[in-house]
Parts: sequence; C-alpha cells; structure tokens
Amino acid sequence: MVDIAPFTAEQTESAFALILPIQQLEFGIPITRADQPDLEQIPMSYQVNAGNFWVALEDSRVVGTLALMDLGGGRGTLRKMFVHSEFRGVPHRTGQRLLETLLEWSRAHSFREILLGTTEVMKGAHRFYEKNGFVSLEASELPPNFPRSAVDTVFYRLTL
Repeated sequence: MVDIAPFTAEQTESAFALILPIQQLEFGIPITRADQPDLEQIPMSYQVNAGNFWVALEDSRVVGTLALMDLGGGRGTLRKMFVHSEFRGVPHRTGQRLLETLLEWSRAHSFREILLGTTEVMKGAHRFYEKNGFVSLEASELPPNFPRSAVDTVFYRLTL
C-alpha cells in the first residue's frame, strides 16, 4: 500500500535517490543534484506560505514526489512530480493520487491556477497532465515570478 504524506527533512536523501535516476537515466536529462538546490532545502523552498511538498511512501521507501510552490495571488506551480516506474499507473495510481492531494490542498488554500513546466521528452507526463485538465501555454504567457528550470520547454496551466 502506498501512502501520501507531507515531506519531512529526513526524507531529503530518499527524494534525491528517486528523482535523479528518473531525470538522468530514464529520460537522459543532463541535470545534477547541484542544479537543484531547492531539493536540498525543501521546507524552505516549498513548505512556505500555502506551498507544500508530498511524498508517496511504500512503507518508508519514497516512491513518488510532488511539490506545490506558492507564487502568490492565487497561483501555484506544480514541481518535482516524479514516480518510480513500478508505481506508475494501475494498480497503484501513485501519480494520480499525488496530483489529487495537490489539487485538494490547492482548493482548500484558495489557489485559482496551477502552472507547470516540463521537458519535451516526458511525453507520458504531457498525456497525464492533459488527461487531468491542464492546457498547454506558451512560455511568454507565464508570470514573471514563474520558477522556470533550464530544461523546461513545455508549459501547462490548470484553472481551478
């Protein structure tokens, strides 16, 4: 059974152990730990204002992550959505459950819009976001305070 819970600082290394191999090995994205200082300081990067960071846990093993960064003005950014390949889709529905947790939190905290950036190579992620009501947008439509990663080339918006 996979449980969804708010991130705790003790899970930092486990989050990196999940995220880096997905980025580097599975998708061939040239990004390192040093390129992601937000993951070194998750509580200060994400768990501020109305933001949060969740982990999907099988027992104590981190098998999924998802963050919501509060941009202010009712806008949030979905970031760091990664799910171990064994826990994607049926029967676990880990990604869907993480997203539902984020959306429930977002509505309860008066977010009106969720934005996200992803890479061109993550086609499965594109389908997942579109299936969940996200619509694509151009980079020029992003607010000035959107935390764009150097590898982000595809952008989405969900109006709540």
